[in-house]
Amino acid sequence: MNRIEQTFQQLKKSGRKALIPYITPEFPIQGSTLPLLNSLVEGGADLIEVGIPFSDPLADGETIQHSSETALKNGVNIRFILEKVSQFRAKSDVPILLMGYINPLLRYGLENFFADCASHGVDGVIIPDLPPEEAAEVIRISQAHDISNVFLIAPTTPPERIRRIDELSTHFSYCVSVTGVTGVRARHLQNGAFERFLSTVRTNVRKRFVVGFGITTKEDVATVWNHADGAVVGSALISKIAVASTLEQLTSEAKHFLRSLRPTA
Repeated sequence: MNRIEQTFQQLKKSGRKALIPYITPEFPIQGSTLPLLNSLVEGGADLIEVGIPFSDPLADGETIQHSSETALKNGVNIRFILEKVSQFRAKSDVPILLMGYINPLLRYGLENFFADCASHGVDGVIIPDLPPEEAAEVIRISQAHDISNVFLIAPTTPPERIRRIDELSTHFSYCVSVTGVTGVRARHLQNGAFERFLSTVRTNVRKRFVVGFGITTKEDVATVWNHADGAVVGSALISKIAVASTLEQLTSEAKHFLRSLRPTA
């Protein structure tokens, strides 16, 4: 069984929802990727997204763009990330999803990419600039290697397309909380439009869905969990660890920040 499915089944049995941090490898300092992954597990991560840095990240705001630039300067590429995931697998079964744009994957070669993902312990991929209508080859190859596909649902996505995205996503889909790029926002979840959006999603999907973009506080996570199966925290975590100058400081900040985001029962 894919680790993603197993994790969601375990969460359901315990009556919990998923807390999903996003990281950029080797940010803010070199040598931080594996210690950061391990610290997030200690902090209670249920799944972890790992960004593949790219020079033209269309869906990312300033915070993650900056972290991607740092990662590229620190030598991060797909092979580096796969090696770190493989090392992480020696200690943890927490699912890992890679989030990256289609061009680097095409340069790597789709067959090679998904085969290497499977052999190194990656569980799923999110490709934000790949429309599901154009994803037949990616779906075919990823399925052959038991790699989960996660497609995005935006607030502007009509119901019929939500149903199609739900059908094509392997284990869950990813709802973008706002139309725009990633980044910290204030009180954008506390309005009727957000609730109507997720209500529309819930009535048109059969599989699970998570929510990301602008999830910043414990209150944001609680709001998302009232409607969805998981909350993704990216820019807020990246901002929190950006000032770290040592591995000890970085891992401590990441672990405690993630713990602070989990709503109390």
